[in-house]
Amino acid sequence: MATSTAAAASPMRFGYVLLASLLAAAAGADLGNIGVCHGRVGGNLPAPEAAAALLRSNGIAKARLFLPDPAVLPAFAAAGIDLTVGVPNENLTFLSASGPDGALQWLRSNGLAAGPVAGRLRYLVVGNEVLYNNQFYAPHLVPAMRNLHAALASLGLDGAVKVSSAHASSVLASSYPPSAGAFDAAQMDVLRPMLRFLADTGAPFMLNAYPFISHVGDPANVPLAYALGASDEPVVRDGALAYAGLFDATVDAVVAALEREGFGGVPVAVTETGWPTAGHPAATPENAAAYNGRMAERAARGVGTPRRPGAPVEVFLFDLYDEDGKPGTEFERHFGIFRADGAKAYNINFA
Repeated sequence: MATSTAAAASPMRFGYVLLASLLAAAAGADLGNIGVCHGRVGGNLPAPEAAAALLRSNGIAKARLFLPDPAVLPAFAAAGIDLTVGVPNENLTFLSASGPDGALQWLRSNGLAAGPVAGRLRYLVVGNEVLYNNQFYAPHLVPAMRNLHAALASLGLDGAVKVSSAHASSVLASSYPPSAGAFDAAQMDVLRPMLRFLADTGAPFMLNAYPFISHVGDPANVPLAYALGASDEPVVRDGALAYAGLFDATVDAVVAALEREGFGGVPVAVTETGWPTAGHPAATPENAAAYNGRMAERAARGVGTPRRPGAPVEVFLFDLYDEDGKPGTEFERHFGIFRADGAKAYNINFA
């Protein structure tokens, strides 16, 4: 998780009709339902089977895991949960240097190459926020992605499993107004070949977006209602487009940046977003219910953004449970939607 950038969107509605049809045809991806991240940095987390049953009993059939956890993967696959699986940053050097054969070895050793787990695998998230805080791995990122895609192709899985990488919102050098969205020029040596790869393979650009953190960092310019997406009136106007919430503005700034680089057909998926319940005055169960409930409701309705109104945004909420082992600011440990006993931390409906 990284600090979000306060973003907005642009008047050009570039190709959203075509994009919507492309998304609808994407390999087995059900964009009409919310996904949930399952972080595991905690000391009192329920067993994977209990976590899987909790997801399914609440109508959630997609989960993001931050690494190929051998205890969680089979339990979630057996429950019929579609899997988005992280490739840890520290694995990138091996995956970059070892070619497709090494990537195939990695898939097999982590139980991702065959069986029920492979059948539920939908995304590999290669590295998490590498360009934000792990620059050592940046040169290895795209080669690792290419090698994993080639390994999946050798297994006949490249049509069902898309390969991408998750970025912090700071991947944008400019985000306000959204139509001015532009990627950080210092990262373009990595981003340009990555965008070409995403376009060639039909994979989304993945973004971790936290309006809560933007509000905490700059409450004067990011009012609470705007961070929650609950403003009565648009806070940001960008040509013909209007924004009542920072989530839409951030996504559309990324869309504008993609268009600026000539990759307007690449969809955007939000691989992390959420709101904590403690650790800050704005971190309350009521605000978490408002923000996450709005995310679940818009996913169920297939809502796009002002710049791409016909293109649903796939979203993964962070986090399934509180993680008491996470470092950093206190609120980092309080993103759980459910308590360890399976009760909801606040009133939210995923139907």
